[in-house]
Amino acid sequence: MRDALIEAQSLSRIYRRGETHVVALARASFVLNRGDRIALMGRSGSGKTTLLHLMAALDTPTSGAIDWPALGSPDTLLPAKISLVFQTPSLLEPLTVSENVALPLLMAGAADSADCASNVERAVAAALATFGLEALAQKLPEELSGGQMQRVAMARAAVGRPLVILADEPTGQLDHTTGQALLDALIAHLAGTPTALVIATHDPAVAKRMDTVWRVERGVLTETDPTVRRT
Repeated sequence: MRDALIEAQSLSRIYRRGETHVVALARASFVLNRGDRIALMGRSGSGKTTLLHLMAALDTPTSGAIDWPALGSPDTLLPAKISLVFQTPSLLEPLTVSENVALPLLMAGAADSADCASNVERAVAAALATFGLEALAQKLPEELSGGQMQRVAMARAAVGRPLVILADEPTGQLDHTTGQALLDALIAHLAGTPTALVIATHDPAVAKRMDTVWRVERGVLTETDPTVRRT
């Protein structure tokens, strides 16, 4: 069993805006291994979101190479093997909290039989409990606060036990206490699992909860920062 989940070499992404070329990411090389806890730090517009989208195969690089050694073809990554938490919760409005959380499991065919459907119900219930959402199970997104919606989005990302969770500024719109509680629940949920976690953030308090820091500035991914460690 290989430890490397995602490997990239000289990964670049350049966007064309009229006659102008914008370098969103420039020749990034990295390896994401099982169990990694990474804080991806950088200012807004530095390239963090672009990198996450490339890692999730939501975008394709302009040059360079990216591979998913232990995950397989990029066509099979989402949502069973890689889960992505966007900056905004992006819940489906017609679905209840429980239905939103169950969606990755249903998309992966986890409810194709009666026994499997029962397993989905149990997994959803466990995810709701982990993130303190039991009382909101039958509510619609329009009935939730911003913090509640972000917790639902995190529960949805974690419910299927993917091997990679990529979270794009998940605490950016939350107050400090709510954001730390969200991280507490996520870290506890992933404890002892092989799931790799990458959180894009500009908040040093969030970065300190991770084991390693990657920095992106103007599209350039710098060497891993060994000075920030989880306490």
